[in-house]
Amino acid sequence: MAEPPKVFKEAVPKAATGNYNSIAAQYARAKAAKESEDERKVGGILAGFGLGGESAGRRGGAKKESKGAFERLNEVKAQRFRGEWGWVVGFWVWLLCIHAAGLYFFTKGFLLTRLVLEEKSSCTNPPITLSTQFQGAGTPEAGCWHPKTFDKAVVIIIDALRYDFTVLFENSTDNPSQAFHNALPFLYETAEKQPRNAFLLPFIADPPTTTLQRLKGLTTGTLPTFVDAGSNFAGTAIEEDTLLMQMKDAGRRIVHLGDDTWTALFPGYFEEGISRAYDSLNVWDLHTVDNGVTEHIMPLLSKEKRGEWDVMIAHFLGVDHAGHRYGPNHPAMTAKLEQMNVVLREVAAALDEETLLVVMGDHGMDGKGDHGGESDDEVEAALWMYSKRDVFGRTKVDYRTPPATAKERPVNQIDLVPTLALLLGLPIPFNNLGRPIEEAFAGVKGNAWENLAAAARMTAAGIKRYQAAYYVARGVDESTVDGSPKALWTTAETTLGAGKHQNWKDGYTTFLAFQEETLRICRSLWARFDVPCMILGIGILAGGVLALMLYANGNSNDGDAVNDPELDRAELQLELDNFAKGNATALEDETTTRLLFRGALMGSLLGVALCPAIWVMNQSENVLDFGLAVGSISGLLGVWYQDMRRRMSFANPLPTTIWGWLAVIFTVSQSIGFASNSYTIWEDSILLFFVATFGVASAFSSLRLENAADRALGIYHSVAFIALGWAASFSKLCREEQMPYCRSTYYASATSSTSAPWQLIIPFVIAAILPAIVKSFYTGSRSYEGLAPAWISWAFRFGLVLSAIFWTLDAADDGEWFPNFPSGLLKNIRVPIAQTVFALALVAGSIVFGYAPPCISISTTATPTPGSQITNSSGARVTILGFANAHGTRYLLLVTNILLCVLMIQKPMGAGAISLMAWQILTLLEILDLLSLTSSPIGPIVLALLGSFHFFKTGHQATLASIQWESAFIPLHTIRYPWSPVLVALNSFGAQILAASAVPLLVLWKQKPRKKGLLRSVVTALSWHVTYYAVVCLATTMWAGHLRRHLMLYRIFSPKFMTAALVLVVVDVIGICVALVGVRFNGLSVGDVFGWA
Repeated sequence: MAEPPKVFKEAVPKAATGNYNSIAAQYARAKAAKESEDERKVGGILAGFGLGGESAGRRGGAKKESKGAFERLNEVKAQRFRGEWGWVVGFWVWLLCIHAAGLYFFTKGFLLTRLVLEEKSSCTNPPITLSTQFQGAGTPEAGCWHPKTFDKAVVIIIDALRYDFTVLFENSTDNPSQAFHNALPFLYETAEKQPRNAFLLPFIADPPTTTLQRLKGLTTGTLPTFVDAGSNFAGTAIEEDTLLMQMKDAGRRIVHLGDDTWTALFPGYFEEGISRAYDSLNVWDLHTVDNGVTEHIMPLLSKEKRGEWDVMIAHFLGVDHAGHRYGPNHPAMTAKLEQMNVVLREVAAALDEETLLVVMGDHGMDGKGDHGGESDDEVEAALWMYSKRDVFGRTKVDYRTPPATAKERPVNQIDLVPTLALLLGLPIPFNNLGRPIEEAFAGVKGNAWENLAAAARMTAAGIKRYQAAYYVARGVDESTVDGSPKALWTTAETTLGAGKHQNWKDGYTTFLAFQEETLRICRSLWARFDVPCMILGIGILAGGVLALMLYANGNSNDGDAVNDPELDRAELQLELDNFAKGNATALEDETTTRLLFRGALMGSLLGVALCPAIWVMNQSENVLDFGLAVGSISGLLGVWYQDMRRRMSFANPLPTTIWGWLAVIFTVSQSIGFASNSYTIWEDSILLFFVATFGVASAFSSLRLENAADRALGIYHSVAFIALGWAASFSKLCREEQMPYCRSTYYASATSSTSAPWQLIIPFVIAAILPAIVKSFYTGSRSYEGLAPAWISWAFRFGLVLSAIFWTLDAADDGEWFPNFPSGLLKNIRVPIAQTVFALALVAGSIVFGYAPPCISISTTATPTPGSQITNSSGARVTILGFANAHGTRYLLLVTNILLCVLMIQKPMGAGAISLMAWQILTLLEILDLLSLTSSPIGPIVLALLGSFHFFKTGHQATLASIQWESAFIPLHTIRYPWSPVLVALNSFGAQILAASAVPLLVLWKQKPRKKGLLRSVVTALSWHVTYYAVVCLATTMWAGHLRRHLMLYRIFSPKFMTAALVLVVVDVIGICVALVGVRFNGLSVGDVFGWA
């Protein structure tokens, strides 16, 4: 067998004629040394690919010898890279802490909080003397503050029972019925036919419409605060006075069935052995909780078990879960409501005359079945009360028929608290702000004004007592509060009169007026923001933005380096000579990170050290909060100080190119626009305009390229970039404020939360086309080599096929395509499929990326070959395919792993949008390369725009109701912490996660292996990318604080602030854990093969 041709002849460095130290002599030696080193390096590469030969043999022999200067220098450079990377990660972790601190302080001052009073109402200590005396007054047996009406109560909560689910609906051609209409007629029919035994009213919830906050309101009678929304999935025990606390103090035995949120709020309250709690967060499960409650409620109502309890609370979840999973207009909703109709008939029939039955929804649901906000459909629940004994009445004949809509005769949910307390003979909880429901005290003839006035007076007196205690606890002088209801109380007492001349009807009306005014004042009192704390948070966030911009400017490239291989060889030889002699100067830091991070650390440590002394003199804040504030501010000051020391002078901070100005305009105009509610509502359309604007600008700029092929390619990618954005815009999920000018396409309909049948084709199309698209960008730089074919054409496509199968099985389960299959079979099949996809992307994908060599292929020929990279003196040529894009194509493997995870967690329409986004990112890389914009901030800013734009295209809005909670169960059977919240975040912010992961690609794409300053360029690009989100977050905090009295604060501005804050934190984390970690592995892998610049 013939020997393979030698790649290089032996090359011995020789001095040029003349002065040994002349530039020409040094250049000649550098060139000769480079050829010798190339032989060794390429010989090693060939050996790695099994192309051995004498070169490989020489390399093998060299291993036995001591390392040469080149190897030792490479090790030093690799070590410098690792050390520099460590400083970079440290700086970004500090920056994440700065962002978290700023958001913490602003949130602490902005999201409303309420002081919880420890006082409790007592049966023997009413807030005012009783209007009328009755036998046994002041005892739970007869009634503490009001004569008891019922001995027992059954309270049934049908989660998300919207009011229009309960009223009768007449179908017509112009207004056809939906799946939820007339499926639960029992409540309406009973209230209409038996007005003395039942009534049905709209039951208005206070936002936020999440279950935990609603249960707090339903048991305390007070208003929730927005900050409680964050604890919806981690409820803590209620410490203030509640209905259940009063029941327990009165010796009432309480049984609980259903939603386990109750056990978190009231631990130790429920009778053991007969209470049953079920997991409340598995929205995919429509039947377990409801079937469990139904199984146990009927035996407890039997005569044998009736003596074991006094109050029963049953919380059904099926209607809520059907809404989340399918939407209200779905056969599954019909089935659940019909099931509830049967259950309620059976429960009502099993009652005795001394038991009160209360059926209610804790909130409603929007057109897609979600809730959390304050739209009409979300706050309009239903309330129905029933008794076999004639108890209830109406003060007007017109009130006999239940209201046709929720706009007529609504009652607040907090009104249930005093109503139940008085009916059961219990004290009204101390913090109550509600009023008694009229129908419960009006008498069967509707004229029991004395009873109504007595109930209203007692309730109003309790409110007056609570308000006075709250003012004292807060240190507020009641006389300084605008609109104090003291005068209304005096008027009510005067109007009621005394003795035989009491005016019960007018007195009842004036006490109601007092309650309404007090409620209004309490809402205003609790809306007092901590402005200094908000300003502190805004200041820290602003300082973080400034630090980011200084960091980005300090590391930005002054211009593209001269691409001259001969000059690079000369520089390397000089470096080798100095290194071999031992007099090499220390390698300079590639970035300014070490300097700035040291300033941050020293400033923070100094601030923390001085914090106790400053706090002792001030003592106006919590010491931990004070230390966090001082440490954050001093750290920022340390960064600014170090940056000023580094700079000899301050350059003009304004952009110098049209692309720089475009990046500024995109960021600033977006941030200013959030001061407008209309701009915020239509943010998705504005982002599409920005994306298209960049595409148009790049197309016109491509016309100026000299090379015809480059010009055509630039125009093609620019047009494709615009077209892909417009195609993605077809996926829409409209928010309530956009109607009727928007039509949702993300789901099957505006009243559904399931995908349309035709949308199931999308994942299969993605599996067929997306790998081919990615491959085309590899082949463009001849980089479809190494592990790229196996991973992209096989592993990546296999994961996409599994994802498509998953969503087909999910649709089959939702649509009951196979009714004869056992329940849960399809879920048991598809959950392992999803787990396989995540294992493929995160486990196998991480291993592949961590240990894969660059995507290159090496061959050697005896005759010249176009595209070859290295030529020896004998004319043999080594061709390295993928050489010119060694960094970018290898890093793209990591991006495909993240892409696969994001695609798996998105519904079919969202997966289509994410696929278009991935294609857009690849076209963006080509545009930046063709227009030489890899060092411009426009690339990272446009990438951030893509992330923000596709956030809306994946079925999300800046509203709580658009969160797709069911994504927590895609690879899981039930809630698992911390994985379930991580999955929801991956679904919600998948577009921003993909964009942040792709930031290094903007720099690494089409860069040769030994390119200098890549880490510096990557951290600069990441800085500009995060700056966009930081500026948007800063702007939304400023506007939310400035517009804190705006009517749309909690509907528009506050949700937008929370979304922007979460996105900033998520992007920070992804930048550290994915982008920077990926760059480290990528750089070390390429450096090990090709050496270090």
